Amino acid sequence: MLADADGLALSTTSAAARDAYVQGCDRLLTFYPGEFAALDRAIAADPRFALAHAAKAQMLMRQGNGPAAREALAAAKSTAEGLTARESGHVAFLDLMLSGRNQDAIAALQAHLEAWPRDRLVLSTASNPNGLIGSSGRLGQKRQIAALMDRLAPHYGDDPWFLAQHAMALSEDGRRAEARPRIEKSVALRRENAHAAHGFAHLCYEDGDPDTARTFLSGWLADYPRDGFFHGHLSWHLALEELEVGNFDDAFRLYREAIALDRHSGGPQQKMSDGAAFLWRSELAGAPRDRTAWQALHDFARATLLAPRNGLEDLHVVLAQAVMGDDDGMADRVRRMEELTREGRYAPGPYLPALARAFAAFERQDHAAAIDALEPFADESERIGGSRAQHDIVEFTLLKAYLNADRPGDARRLLARRRPGPVGIPVAGAATVH
Repeated sequence: MLADADGLALSTTSAAARDAYVQGCDRLLTFYPGEFAALDRAIAADPRFALAHAAKAQMLMRQGNGPAAREALAAAKSTAEGLTARESGHVAFLDLMLSGRNQDAIAALQAHLEAWPRDRLVLSTASNPNGLIGSSGRLGQKRQIAALMDRLAPHYGDDPWFLAQHAMALSEDGRRAEARPRIEKSVALRRENAHAAHGFAHLCYEDGDPDTARTFLSGWLADYPRDGFFHGHLSWHLALEELEVGNFDDAFRLYREAIALDRHSGGPQQKMSDGAAFLWRSELAGAPRDRTAWQALHDFARATLLAPRNGLEDLHVVLAQAVMGDDDGMADRVRRMEELTREGRYAPGPYLPALARAFAAFERQDHAAAIDALEPFADESERIGGSRAQHDIVEFTLLKAYLNADRPGDARRLLARRRPGPVGIPVAGAATVH
C-alpha cells in the first residue's frame, strides 16, 4: 500500500495520485502557492482518492469558501468505502469541524491524534491560535494548544514544520525562552515555510524586538510569492512593527501594497481582520483616519461577512461598523450574537457584544462608557480567538480611553499588569504615563 510523507497508509493505488497529494499537502502546510493544482492532479489521477478530496476541502475552508469546501468533503465521504481506520477518522473529523460542531470536533481531534500523532493535516487545524481550539471561546485555550504540542513533540523530533507550530504555541503560552530555539531551528532547517516566518514574527513581537522583526520580515517577504496565503498577514506584522517604531510612512506603504482589500492574499476573515486592525491601531498611534479605506472594509463586511461566526472576525466587523456609524448594522449583529449565545452556539459568549458597545462608545468619545464596557472583560481576550498580538487592539483601546478620560492612574495600572515582553506601546500619549 502507498503511503504519505509521514509513512501513513493511503487508499490509492496510483503513484501519480500519491505524489501529487504529498506535494499538495506540503504546499498547504507551508502556505506556499500550488496546493490546489497539486490536489487537482491527485484527484484527476484517482477520482476516488478520498484524502485528496478531504485536503481540498480543508484548503477551501481556509479560504472561507464554505459551499465549495462542503462539496469537496461530500466527494471525500462518497469515496470513503474501504479506507483505513486512520483515513476514515480523518474524514469524519473534518466533517465535524466543517459542520460547526466544534466541541465534538475537539474531542475527535484529541482521540485521532492519540492514535495517529503524525496525521499533521488534522493537527494543523488546531495547532495555531486561529484554529479549532483557538476559536473555541474557552479561557485557557493557549495552554491547551501548548500542552497538545508538548505531548506530540516526541513523535516529530526536528521536523521543521512541527518546530514552527510548537514554537508558536509556546510563545502564545508565555514560554518564550522555550520557543526561541525551536523557531530558530525551524527557519534554519527550512526557510520556505510561511508558518516559520509567522512564528518568528510573533516571537519578536512578544520579546519586544521590532528591529529584528523588521529585518527578518523584509528579507523573507522579498522571496515569498506575492500570492502566498500569508503574504498579506505577514505584511500586517511588518506594518505593526513600523508603527511601533514610528515609521508611519512605511507602515501605510505596506497597507496600500499588501494589506488593503484589493491587495491582500488571504481569505475573507484575514482581509477583514488585518485591514481593520491596522487602520484602528494606526489611529490609536496618532495617524489620521482614512475614511475611504474604512468604507471599503465596511462594504466588504456587509457583502461577505453577513452573520456572526467567530470572535476574531466579528471583532473587526464591529470595528468597521463603529467607525462608519452603522448603529443599525451593529445593533443587528449584536442581537444575533446574543441569540446565538443563549442557544449555546456562539463561542465567545457575551464578550463580543460588550466589545461592540465599547468601540461604539469610544467612537462617540464617550470614554467613560467605553471603559465601563471593556474593564470587566479585560482578562478574557482569549475568548476572541487569535494571537496575543491581535488581542492587543482591545488593550490599546482601553489604554487610549483611560488617557482620553484623563485617568493616568488607571493607565499606569493597565501598563503595570501588561504581560512581560512586549515593550512598544504604539498609542499616542502612552509615553506620558509609561
